[in-house]
Order: sequence, then structure tokens, then C-alpha cells
Amino acid sequence: MYTIGEFAGIGRVSVRMLRHYDAIGLLRPVHVDDRTGYRRYAPAQVPHLLRLVELRDLGVGLDRIATVLTADDEHAAFAEVLRERLREIESELAAEAARADRIRRKLSQLEGEVPMSVAVDYRALPSLTVYALAGVAPGMGPEHVSPVVGPLIERLDTALEAAGRPILEPSTFWYEPHDDDTLGVTVSYPTGPDPQPGDGYDVVALPSVPLAATTLHHGDMSGIGESWMALFEQLTADGYRVAGPTREVYLEAEGHEPGPDWVTELQAPVERVS
Repeated sequence: MYTIGEFAGIGRVSVRMLRHYDAIGLLRPVHVDDRTGYRRYAPAQVPHLLRLVELRDLGVGLDRIATVLTADDEHAAFAEVLRERLREIESELAAEAARADRIRRKLSQLEGEVPMSVAVDYRALPSLTVYALAGVAPGMGPEHVSPVVGPLIERLDTALEAAGRPILEPSTFWYEPHDDDTLGVTVSYPTGPDPQPGDGYDVVALPSVPLAATTLHHGDMSGIGESWMALFEQLTADGYRVAGPTREVYLEAEGHEPGPDWVTELQAPVERVS
């Protein structure tokens, strides 16, 4: 049997952490003296301790570690949690790489290597009738919006195909911020001249917009937030304010997986600041 100090030394963790793992039921000692409260750990518990420490060092949460330590097939559970953590890390690295690219572009702007402003066109937007489907994203940004948009498009495509409706281009998405910091997201396709109601989608009449600030975003969605910020900065500098839900119109978009050849028009209804 090991004392708590000896057991902590094997795992290179603190005695305080072992007491915490005991308190939450993650790694209990095999014996606790009723009179002194001294904890004793069995040699057979060493593999569990080492696995726990290794997973914590890899950034795995305690709840997921518990599923490994209590699994009937610990080896399979361990492998699955490692694969899950690897996917998380790869996603985090991709996000950090995208941020690094944004910083490089911003530094290039500040150092005068590329223009600070974007080309903005101010024009009216005609009314448009679309087949649409709406959802809610937990926040702004591609990391929150993209996981919502994908399933919405699939559901809308399926509903239109089942109803025998043509899927026309270009698709239009629009966004409406909510007071609870969530974001209303709607995906749509043009209806053509004879819109027909049906199950699984809505027929929505988008009103005309007297004046909108528009610009083009080239490439996938990883940098679209930056393009939106540039548009907002420019329209503000030009003496306008945003006056309604913003839209994205996918002018050139092959398939549903954003790629480097995509061209998206960003549209923001505006009015003059008085």
C-alpha cells in the first residue's frame, strides 16, 4: 500500500490534487483510516493514476477522464478520448493560424503595403422572394455560424427537392442579432417567378432596400469576419450607419463547401448619420 504522499510522488501531482480527485469520486483510495483519516492507495491503482495524469496533461477534462477510468474497455475508451482531443487541438491550431494570418494582413495595412480601405459600392437592393429556412447561432463569427448554416442548408435542400422545387442561385443568407447575444441565421434560394409554399421551408419576401453598402469577399469563410469589419469601418468613415439586417449573397459558390474561388457579396442596409 502507498501513503498519499508516496502515491502523489509516483504521479508527480500534489497531495491536494489527490484529495480533490477523491472528493469528486475520480480516484478514491482503497482505504481511509477511520481515526486518522490517512489515505492508502493500492499498487493496482498506479495505472489509473498515470492515465489520469497523462490525460490532464493533454488538456482532457475531468468528466471525459472519468469515462475512461470507469469504462468496461478502458483501452478503447482511452483511444477515443485521445482522438477527440486531437480533433479539438487541430481545430484550435487552425483557428490560431487564421488569427495569425489576420494579424499579418493588418500589419501590412498599417505599414502601408496594402490599402487600408475596401472598395464599397452604395446602391439600392431590389425586393426578392426566396425559399428560406431559419435557425439560431450561439454567437457571431464563423466558429459559431458555420455549424448552424451547414445543417440548415441540408434541410432546405432536402425540403425543396422533396417538393419538386428548383434550387436556384445565388443563395442569400441574412443575419439578425438578438438581445441575448445569439444570432438569427436564415439561408435561402430565389424562388423564381412562381413561388410555391411547401413543407420544411418558408416563402419569404425580402423587401427592397433604398440604400445598401456592399463589398466583395473572395475565398472561403475563414476571413469573412475581417471583410465585414472592413465594410463597417468604411461605411462609418463615409458617414453612414447600418440600418437593418445584413445579408451575404453567394455570387460564385461551387457546392456547399466554401473554397478559395468563392465570391460573396456582403450587403448592409445603411442610412446617413444625421
